[in-house]
Amino acid sequence: MSGRCRARWSGRLPLPRTLRARLTLGLVVLLALSCAAVGVAAVVELNGFLTGRLDQQLQQTGTGFPQSLEHGTAGGGRNTKPSDHDGDEHGDTRRQAAATFGARLVAGRITNAAVVPSDAHPGFAVTLTAADRAALAALPADGAGHTVRLSELGGYRLAAWPGRDGDVLVTGLPTEPVRATVHRLELVAGGVFGLALLTAGVTGALWVRWSLRPLSRVAATATRVSELPLASGEVALPPRTGGTDPRGEVGRVAAAFDRMLHHVEDALTKRHASEERLRSFAADASHELRTPVASVRGHAELALLHPGPVPPEVARALERIAAESARMGEMVDEMLLLARLDAGRPLERRPVDLTRLVLDAVTDARAAGPGHRWTMELPEEPVTVTGDAHRLQQVLANLLANARLHTPAGTEVTVSLAALPDAGGATTVLRVHDDGPGVPEEIRPGVFERFTRADRRRTDSSGGGAGLGLSIVAAVVRAHGGSVTLDSRPGATTFTVRLPPEGADAET
Repeated sequence: MSGRCRARWSGRLPLPRTLRARLTLGLVVLLALSCAAVGVAAVVELNGFLTGRLDQQLQQTGTGFPQSLEHGTAGGGRNTKPSDHDGDEHGDTRRQAAATFGARLVAGRITNAAVVPSDAHPGFAVTLTAADRAALAALPADGAGHTVRLSELGGYRLAAWPGRDGDVLVTGLPTEPVRATVHRLELVAGGVFGLALLTAGVTGALWVRWSLRPLSRVAATATRVSELPLASGEVALPPRTGGTDPRGEVGRVAAAFDRMLHHVEDALTKRHASEERLRSFAADASHELRTPVASVRGHAELALLHPGPVPPEVARALERIAAESARMGEMVDEMLLLARLDAGRPLERRPVDLTRLVLDAVTDARAAGPGHRWTMELPEEPVTVTGDAHRLQQVLANLLANARLHTPAGTEVTVSLAALPDAGGATTVLRVHDDGPGVPEEIRPGVFERFTRADRRRTDSSGGGAGLGLSIVAAVVRAHGGSVTLDSRPGATTFTVRLPPEGADAET
């Protein structure tokens, strides 16, 4: 790993992602800081208190022991003569605590140094290094306690007083009891605080989890709502969160979310009812219009067949009536088909030779658009899907008609068919590609919506429908359980239809 990567990784610590984990971590961190502050304050206070008691003992001990070394041979000085002093040839140790240190300095030089025998140091004499002598010589003769570490004895609390002969007398007591007591407090405090942190972490996590249960229900409900198809159709929203105290923040959030779900459900219900009414109206109107439109067309064609002389203006009017009636009839049929597909009317489910449908559709397109170049890319083996042959033929016809009507003469239109293997079988992919000007960018997002027509035509040809052709393609393909997409840019427009493997269930 490079230094740059290490720096980027070490610059940011990973943080919990959930609110519950963050609250628990924050609780534990605050408690840890509080415990650390209490522990440090307790250790510092205890150390200061015990050190003060040690200084009091030094004041009570006084200079008796170091002063008695002046008359003995304590091992620290030279040219001294041994003598008895209260039964001890090295110094007066009466009323002296074990491990008491004493030293006598004359003109900054240690003449005598000894320690009262103890379990840790059974001997009387003590060996001082040059550093120890320098530390002792630096002690101010003010009777105040100072902590000094002696090489052979360890940590000591020392105090120095001026003697009567111009010398300096040093008395000291070991700091090991103080250190041991403070260390024991540190261990006990660390254990207690560690147990407290562990207990607080576990109980805090449970408490936070219990407190955030309403929020967890809100999140779970929101997740389920986000997975619902809300664009169309009847939608059943999940149950409300409920059961929360509205006086708290979480309760207010849950209550507001429930109210929002209620409003959304009302809006979706009204929208579904409006869609159903619109579909019913479109289906009924289309069904009812089929007969009068056919009647108008029939009467116009019958009038054109009249053997007698007909004025040219009347003949032209009758021809336009017949043509527009035919166009209106196709539009009514398309609207009726869309209404039936929206209502979920099942399609036929039979094996369909899609290769044969492509051949027939391209043949018809060549006849309708001789000015275009029509090519095919078909596999050697026939491609078979399960579906409605008539509706799939309508899909091909609409896609080819769209390419013919919205591209100029001379455009090459290529229809390709392939069966791509996947985990569930072979997905059939049908593509209709042309090298025309492309679909205008402003209408690409809604190209499969109903009555979508470009404001500016891609060709000057006069053909064109009502903008229902591609919406029928999308509806029929969706009813077969497939999908249709558009990829368009100037010089390359491709409609791609994907159908599920043969025998797969279609959308219901």
